[in-house]
This record gives sequence, C-alpha cells and structure tokens, in this order.
Amino acid sequence: MRQFLALFLLSFLAIAVTPASAAGASGSSNSKSATSQSRSSVTDAQLESTIRTKLLKSKIGKDGFRFKVQRGVVTWEGNTAIGQHKGAATRMARTSGAAQVINNIKVASAAKDTPLRKAYLQP
Repeated sequence: MRQFLALFLLSFLAIAVTPASAAGASGSSNSKSATSQSRSSVTDAQLESTIRTKLLKSKIGKDGFRFKVQRGVVTWEGNTAIGQHKGAATRMARTSGAAQVINNIKVASAAKDTPLRKAYLQP
C-alpha cells in the first residue's frame, strides 16, 4: 500500500511539474535568441547614422574626428588635445552597436605631459 501511494504521488508530481518547466524552458530560449539577433542585426548604415547623431550632440564632435564603418567595425581617425575624448569615441561606437572599435585617434603630447592638478578641500 505504501509503495502504491508513493508511486501515485511521484506520478502526480511528474505530470504537474513537466508542462510548466517545458514551457518555461522554451520561452526563455526564444527570448535569448531574439536578444542576440537584435544585437547583431545592426547594419553599417544604421550604425553610421547613430554615431553621426551622437557625434553632433557630443563635445567630441568639435574635435573633427572621422570614422568609417565596415562590417560592424568602426575605425576612428583624428587628433585631440584632450585624452578623454579618445575613450569617449570608443564608448560612443560600442554603445551604438559596433562589433569592434579600432581607435587611431592621436592625443597631443602636451595633453599627455600635463600633470594632473591636485584637488583641495576647503575647510
């Protein structure tokens, strides 16, 4: 009798749990594949347009950087006196959807040699 009851409970649990886990597993795999497809589906034209729009709104747009997009790879060219602008250009391309960024922006030697100023707290 105990074996029959245990077998009955196990069968009931197996039936009750199986459809829920199967539906959850198939639903999560579909959403993951849709997410990965949306990241890789950015065309070069869309990527270029997004970067141009961001560049117009950004402070680094005044530096006159040039870029080209080829197969999802963004290549930056230009010169700047501010070292942080080089990093900002890389971040701009990555957040726009670039698969890879090649940053050939040159930072002026005066910007590299300038020591950082110390911050002082006023009492």
